Amino acid sequence: MSVTIELPAELESTLRRQIVDLDRAAKEALLVELYRQERITSHELASALGIDRFAADELLGRHGVTEDLPSLAQLRSEVAGLEARLSR
Repeated sequence: MSVTIELPAELESTLRRQIVDLDRAAKEALLVELYRQERITSHELASALGIDRFAADELLGRHGVTEDLPSLAQLRSEVAGLEARLSR
């Protein structure tokens, strides 16, 4: 699939001088934003870019996308729920 972004010629020329691979940068930015919106998974992001999961994690980090880790209270609550289910 191909996606086209229309830019004024002068802006495109300026960006192509500033960004080594503008097409790749645009593709990465789109995929990272889709991941941030939870519309694609990290596996889908990595596959679309032809990179492994470690490179995908690094890319997400460069774009300021970090995984929200649960708080200790949330983890304890989940453990308590699991223990209750297991004891039934």
